[in-house]
Amino acid sequence: MAKIKIEDLPKQYQNKEKDKKKIYSIDTPPPTVSGQMHIGHAFSYTQGDFIARYHRMKQEAVFYPFGTDDNGLPTERLVEKVKKVKSTKMQRSEFVELCLKSINELKAEFVRPWKELGISADFENSYSTIDPHCMLTSQKSFIDLYKKGRVFQEESPITWCPLCQTAIAQAEFENIDMNSHFNDVIFKVHGKNLIIATTRPELIPACVAIVAHPSDERYTKLFGKFARVPLFDYDVPIIADDKANPEIGTGIVMACTFGDKTDVEWWREYNLPLKIVITKEGKMNELAGKYQGLPLKEARKEILNDLKTAGLLIAQKPITHAVNVHERCSTELEFLKTRQWYIKVLDKKEELIEAGNKIKWYPEHMKVRYTHWVENLQWDWCISRQRHFGVPFPVWYCKKCGEIKVAELKQLPVDPMKDKPKAYDKNNKASDAVCDCGSKEFLPETDVMDTWATSSVTPQIALNWVENKEDKRYKNIRRVFESMFPMSVRLQAHDIIRTWAFYTIVKGIYHHNQIPWKEIMISGHALDPKGEKMSKSKGNVVDPVKIIERYNADALRFWAAGSTLGDDLPFLDKDLVTGQKIITKLWNASKFTAMNLVGKDGEADYDGTSAPAKITVIDLWLLAQLNELIKNCTESFDNYEYAKPKLAAEKFFWHTFCDNYLEIVKDRFFNRQSYTEDEVLSAQYTLYNTILAILKIIAPIMPHITEEIYHIYFAEAEKQKSIHVSEWPKENRLWDAKGDATQNKDAVQALAAGNLAIEVISAVRRYKTENKMAMNLEVAGAVIKCKKEDKKLIELVLNDIKNTVKIKELNASIEKIADSDLKTNVDGLVINVTKQS
Repeated sequence: MAKIKIEDLPKQYQNKEKDKKKIYSIDTPPPTVSGQMHIGHAFSYTQGDFIARYHRMKQEAVFYPFGTDDNGLPTERLVEKVKKVKSTKMQRSEFVELCLKSINELKAEFVRPWKELGISADFENSYSTIDPHCMLTSQKSFIDLYKKGRVFQEESPITWCPLCQTAIAQAEFENIDMNSHFNDVIFKVHGKNLIIATTRPELIPACVAIVAHPSDERYTKLFGKFARVPLFDYDVPIIADDKANPEIGTGIVMACTFGDKTDVEWWREYNLPLKIVITKEGKMNELAGKYQGLPLKEARKEILNDLKTAGLLIAQKPITHAVNVHERCSTELEFLKTRQWYIKVLDKKEELIEAGNKIKWYPEHMKVRYTHWVENLQWDWCISRQRHFGVPFPVWYCKKCGEIKVAELKQLPVDPMKDKPKAYDKNNKASDAVCDCGSKEFLPETDVMDTWATSSVTPQIALNWVENKEDKRYKNIRRVFESMFPMSVRLQAHDIIRTWAFYTIVKGIYHHNQIPWKEIMISGHALDPKGEKMSKSKGNVVDPVKIIERYNADALRFWAAGSTLGDDLPFLDKDLVTGQKIITKLWNASKFTAMNLVGKDGEADYDGTSAPAKITVIDLWLLAQLNELIKNCTESFDNYEYAKPKLAAEKFFWHTFCDNYLEIVKDRFFNRQSYTEDEVLSAQYTLYNTILAILKIIAPIMPHITEEIYHIYFAEAEKQKSIHVSEWPKENRLWDAKGDATQNKDAVQALAAGNLAIEVISAVRRYKTENKMAMNLEVAGAVIKCKKEDKKLIELVLNDIKNTVKIKELNASIEKIADSDLKTNVDGLVINVTKQS
């Protein structure tokens, strides 16, 4: 992997004081190399790229690294699928080697669509979450937190995915509604029936207590007694606890080890025995007796059949209830008592919420999701996984006494499965480590870190938090961490607020006592045309690669700009068709502009530097609106509201510029002899500045067509190699017709006169259309009836109106306004005009 070298970075990164150019640093989500880009990637990453391109055009030094998430379960699944292997049936070292080889084979093709889409990240200096630099950073993070007492290891009940055969963290849960049954099962208390409703009859052999609410009068006489467990014939205590809900089922429940978090709490609080009946593979174990070896659903079926046969199942009631499943495979989760590594978060909830408050959220309401997530956390963060492919824990255990041995920083990155722990003297000379008990034999930690444990340090990875000058492998890495942390912004979708955003904030606070970024931009999801979530099972998935082939990348980006930040957006072909039409219109309008900026009869080309002695009224009318467009689009982009510039620029370009202004200004180029040199120069000045500003405002959204057009004429005029590093358009005080303190009176007057001109032109066009007259057919004469205050304004643009709609004689007259807007008479037209609101 190419590493970031100091000489490759802009001067700002080398010495912040040497150059005052503002740095805009972006923390981007590393997509998982688990197949190919999906439409959600295209939607979210494109919206982030709008902002990156905008800040680059504001002449900020944009630091925009690109990484890929290449370790953990998704990569294992991909490799198993592509290579037709099973990790559990291979030697660990062999499978890890296969994963690394597969990533190298697949990565270039995986990243290609991001480039084709126009994502302007730094692909030359990309990172992979499994490369040595990322492993080094992730392992240092673990060691730092271990030394600070924020990491601990514990054997306790943890959520477990039987399919993936690994522990998972709370953030990886997904709640889905599932159809099930309340099964009313008979337990016996001194020979009398006690009816208990359960949705998990397969956990009957794991029952260790019966629990009811202390105020439930149906069961108060039973507290302190024992109930006999059906089919398995052993006794369990009946206890009272407030967490039992009298309104659910029969109001009295089994406490099993373990069905849910409440079971775990009861087990701990009442010191109940441990009866684990489920294996890590999701099958019944020897404690289940005759059901040993059965998968859970088969065991449920067999146990229900046996209860029926024994007359112990008296009713079954269908229900729909929420079930926790693993978000990656949708497998129902179990609780198993296993030894895992954790990062403490429950004791820092208030501090983590306050950290979220220090970050500026776009849109602001997304902060509520973060706050609610932290408030409702119930577990510390489990970071260990029972997989083959991932960042290894830098940990060994003394074979003699079991003491934990953590690697020295100088040994990182390290793989305990291959490497022995080292000790270093004051001269950095390495030797085999010795435990305090005197033993030199160590056993490696076999678990790997959860992929989020590494992805949560993407700012530290990108900014080279870890510097190891003594190690020649990292001699080209230089720290830019201190000058660029916290980063400017995090770009991500709303579904990973509870994972990537939360975990990165945790690491920022725990390692540096700082938020990891100043701002966070949260995107929504791409939906199908009916507004439903896309999924392969529904057959409604859209392939962005095929969309780009069918339309083009700019059309797809145009669609992605159609949603307000944070909102989900249906994928509609008509939006891409509109994008294509705009591309064609931009090309034609720009070609017309360039054609009329090229010098005639030996004249020099217009280069944007010459200004007329006086800007004509109709030109200033356009420039006044352009000035307002620039102002509003700049404010919107500054606030991550890319949809507003898209809509505003589209409306201005299509209607104000193309439909109206270009039709008005054509006569000055087609009949130059009828105009003064200054009037022609005014048109060139206006055309140049307007189309150039339109291109620049649209450039972050549609980078390919704007770049192509820019090089037709403007690149040479501006002496820039790309529109995307050219300067963002600025407001011009001379064009300002709206600012309270900055407005120019001429611009105010021109705006009003131009608006009246458009009313007249539109009225004449309607008249010709209604009377089936060609637009270029000359009308003999017309009188514009208008209010007194409008007459002077209309007279300022009479010539533009006359030449645009082909009226030989046109005058303005102060007369009483008739009821009709437009009617004919012998001499031509009578037009009533009122100001636009």
